[in-house]
Amino acid sequence: MLFSLHGLLVWGMGSELQTAWTLFHYGCFLLWQPVLHGREPLSLRTALILVSGGILMTMFMSWWLMAFWLCLLFSLLGGRIFSFTKTASRPGFLMAATYLLAMLTMHVVPQLLARNIDTDALIALVEYGLLLLPIGVLFTKAENGDAHQVLAMDFFYTLMLLMITITLVLGCFAIAMTTQARYTEVLLKMIFALAAGLLALSWFWNPRAGFSGIGLILSRYLLSVGLPFEQWIQNIAELAQQQRTPANFLAHSVAEIAKLPWVQGAKWQLGQAEQQLGKPSVHFHELQFHDVELTLYSRWPLTPALTIHVKLLTRIVAEFYEAKRREESMTQNAYMQAVYETGARLTHDIKNLVQSMGALCSAAEHTAASDQERLLALIRKQLPLLNERMAKTLTKLQSPANETRSTLPILQWWENFQAHYPHLGIIFEATISANPAVDGDVLDSVTDNLIQNALAKRSSQPELTIYVSLSGDNHYTVAVRDTGSAMPSAIADKLFKKQVSSGKGLGIGLYQAAKQANASGLTLALKENREGSVWFTLGPQQTA
Repeated sequence: MLFSLHGLLVWGMGSELQTAWTLFHYGCFLLWQPVLHGREPLSLRTALILVSGGILMTMFMSWWLMAFWLCLLFSLLGGRIFSFTKTASRPGFLMAATYLLAMLTMHVVPQLLARNIDTDALIALVEYGLLLLPIGVLFTKAENGDAHQVLAMDFFYTLMLLMITITLVLGCFAIAMTTQARYTEVLLKMIFALAAGLLALSWFWNPRAGFSGIGLILSRYLLSVGLPFEQWIQNIAELAQQQRTPANFLAHSVAEIAKLPWVQGAKWQLGQAEQQLGKPSVHFHELQFHDVELTLYSRWPLTPALTIHVKLLTRIVAEFYEAKRREESMTQNAYMQAVYETGARLTHDIKNLVQSMGALCSAAEHTAASDQERLLALIRKQLPLLNERMAKTLTKLQSPANETRSTLPILQWWENFQAHYPHLGIIFEATISANPAVDGDVLDSVTDNLIQNALAKRSSQPELTIYVSLSGDNHYTVAVRDTGSAMPSAIADKLFKKQVSSGKGLGIGLYQAAKQANASGLTLALKENREGSVWFTLGPQQTA
């Protein structure tokens, strides 16, 4: 390509062979060009562009056209130089770029300034000396992988080099025509002026302090592709706060993306449901995140920058969407946890009622005929209390949020509670000096749980004795103690903190009882855990 270019510029311009040299050079350029992939078939549009380029060069050949052509070739070669990471491939491109720049400044531009030609001494160098550079390219080393890197070209550096070389040509022409100065002097002035401009640009690109720099501003613009990125993020964040469900948020977010000027429509599938916005087009980009399949239809093929931008936008939407999904899942889990805890607590209350009924039935079975009056008095006293507790439990089951609490003097509660366990060998002890008001339902529920656990222990340890005591003054304490074996340390460490599994019924009920006590301002604790003394206490929480 360089040899054919040299022949066209030195021996072909204005001669009978100009058209032949032009077509030969243009054909060599098409074989080398780094823009189109050689293994891909040409489309009709691309073929028309290439044919039009050949016709333009053949019919309108001039020194101005050749000046622009050399600027274009130099920028394409320069873009390839910045794209290569292998140093072995650079010398050939550097020599080719040097040849083009030398031919542009030493031969083409002076031809544009016919009145200012002062390069007679350089004619021999231009015609024969510069040929050493294309010849030198033949002896440079090329890596085996270079054939697969035909598309490796930095577009930004290519555009920058094209603008610099065009500025050099037009600047030299303007200065030479207005000042009538020698061409060598004009060329040096333009080179130093461009060097000073590039130096200033490099400083403004990444300044030391006080200014963010053109590089940062340009990067932000390229990443946003002209869109105010911060405003778009703010809109998505507001949608995440306004929309309650992930599906609604996704629909509004896709509508926000569809407002972009290069988006013509969108289609997304969430589970089995499919929705569409706008109109489909032949250019589309498919994306997938979590359980969503999104297809964006664009007005034109997506460039690499737009592809990166699309992935960035959809990734942001995906993160907000996943956050909404987790929020919905956590809300559902919290609701199910509340339902479970309410059901478990009410089940526990019903179990205590059944156990109290069982105690009355046991008393009726073991009461002698001479004690029928005492039994009848006990039943008359306990049945209304059991009925009241059953009614409260049903009310909690129907409206757990409207649960009300009733209080009574602690001595009255203590008297009623002792009647729950007649003829079971439980020793009740009371040493209390005051009579504060307490929540009888909570004390019944928690204390019943502790006693039933001790009775379950007695089934395998017949010699076990159960003590229930009430002591203190305003800061009362209800204690349940048994003389059986100690609990395993693995269960005792987790007691009241989480649900634990136990073969004797310890753990699940106590976990619920502890939560119920805490909600009522009470503290359930394991005071002692050793052989012959397992001691639980229940009392008001102590404040500092």
